[in-house]
Amino acid sequence: MLTLPAAATALILIDLQKGILAMPAEPYSGAAVLANGQALAQRFRAAKAPVVLVNVAFSPDFGDALKVPVDRPPQLPAGGFPPGWADLADGLAEPSDIRITKRQWGAFHGTELDLQLRRRGVTTVVLGGISTNIGVESTARAAHEHGYAVVLAEDATASRSAAMHAFAFDNIFPQLGRVVKADDIALQR
Repeated sequence: MLTLPAAATALILIDLQKGILAMPAEPYSGAAVLANGQALAQRFRAAKAPVVLVNVAFSPDFGDALKVPVDRPPQLPAGGFPPGWADLADGLAEPSDIRITKRQWGAFHGTELDLQLRRRGVTTVVLGGISTNIGVESTARAAHEHGYAVVLAEDATASRSAAMHAFAFDNIFPQLGRVVKADDIALQR
């Protein structure tokens, strides 16, 4: 069991939105990741600890999307994503939650995430979401670089493949923070 101080810890859930949850995920289904994320969020809210819900969204013409030369550019649909694609999963958000919209992989760059956390005295972040080795890993790396203690809820994340998920949890995340199961996170008030 990992016990964290509620007054200095925030939960950050990455991209638990309708369009991304509809995609295949491994080693846990999108529904399982959402259920574990919702359980964590309820625990954090009960302890009066901040819950941050991050989604990724773009304008219909993708004018706000990152445009740098890469070998494998993303396949973006002409005319934008379908309506509702960027909406958070039904039943996830509560009025007290902090909402962050990002326009790249990580939740820190170009958003007010760091400002919102620091104003609340947060020094530790617990991360979950989809995709393990894209949005979650980018956010974990940035959190580490910003000086936050990082905790990764292994079963509250998933990727496009079990191998990519395992690589991040076996090789990257133990160097950025602590890896635990969602049920092993407790908050002390």
